[in-house]
Amino acid sequence: MGKKGRGLLLLGSGFLLGAVWVRGRGRAPDGRPSTAERLGELRIQREKERLRRAYEHQDRVRRDFTANVSHELKTPLTSISGYAEIIREGLVKSEDVGPFAGKIYEEAQRLITLVEDILNLSRLDEGAPPREEMVRVDLYRLCEEAIAALSEPARQRGIHMTLSGQSQFVEGSEKILREIVYNLCDNAVKYNKDQGKVEVTVTQEGKRVALYVEDTGIGIAPEETERVFERFYRVDKSHSKEIGGTGLGLSIVKHAAACHNAKVLLDSQLGKGTCVGVFFHPAREVRP
Repeated sequence: MGKKGRGLLLLGSGFLLGAVWVRGRGRAPDGRPSTAERLGELRIQREKERLRRAYEHQDRVRRDFTANVSHELKTPLTSISGYAEIIREGLVKSEDVGPFAGKIYEEAQRLITLVEDILNLSRLDEGAPPREEMVRVDLYRLCEEAIAALSEPARQRGIHMTLSGQSQFVEGSEKILREIVYNLCDNAVKYNKDQGKVEVTVTQEGKRVALYVEDTGIGIAPEETERVFERFYRVDKSHSKEIGGTGLGLSIVKHAAACHNAKVLLDSQLGKGTCVGVFFHPAREVRP
């Protein structure tokens, strides 16, 4: 009886304590919400507000992106249509047909590049690349390829490109990593000054593999350094057509780096140049 009595008493005590605990989380005796209830409602309201702001931001980004895409597509299409119409109507001298056809070709290439960049961004928005695409990639080799591909436009403007460091391996999609390297080097040439320099470095810094692309170009004002990673944002809007490009290069770099859990840092001085650094986790060693 004693043990049963004590067990019953403990059970009863536990029940009573449980009842008090539940009541403490509910409403106060006078019917007003308890502190826990008020805190819970406050958290819910804050989360709703956060989600509302996030939705409005995404909606604004979507609308801006759609408007920018429409504008960027319309510009080369209008030029192509205009040149073709003039040729069709026979309003061009025979010796001018070649140059006009060249203009049509240039605008078509610009259009193709834009569509490819948009598709690249769309794929990157889906997240990390498939596991089967993840391989060991030598960043130094990708830099050699990018510099070779840009040697002619760099030579035409007297821009000297150099590569220093050594082979460093990271794990990722070779195609996407190539996009990072090429876009950084391409920007460094496009936004550089004639007779300028582009220095590309691949090295190990602590536990990270570091890629630096530094130029002696037009630079970026402090208030614009965050915005340069936005889609279609250009620092030098007045010369965007002459410089070329789609305004998506750094946005692709940002998203591609995020897919590889890499960090992007930018340091720039207006009129003096820009240095972009991308910091990767090194690839795991291959054991024999």
